[in-house]
Amino acid sequence: MPSWWHFATSEGTPGHALIMGVIVGTILTAINQGDFILAGQTPDLLKVGLTYLVPYCVATYGAVTAKRAAWRRHNGADAAAQGQASRKSA
Repeated sequence: MPSWWHFATSEGTPGHALIMGVIVGTILTAINQGDFILAGQTPDLLKVGLTYLVPYCVATYGAVTAKRAAWRRHNGADAAAQGQASRKSA
């Protein structure tokens, strides 16, 4: 099976996760830090950074989990078919 890192960095995963991080992070920042921003104050930048990072990580984790499950289904089906074919020919 390809590595976790391979699934996390291939087939558009980083781009999709980035889009989700920006969308969800912006909404959560507006909810959680909006009063500071509207008052002209600087919000806690660590909290803002984490507010964007967490949805990015969650989206990446979800994509990797789905890709690994699909890989197992696909390769498991191939292995089962090969095993049945070898039993029939024996």
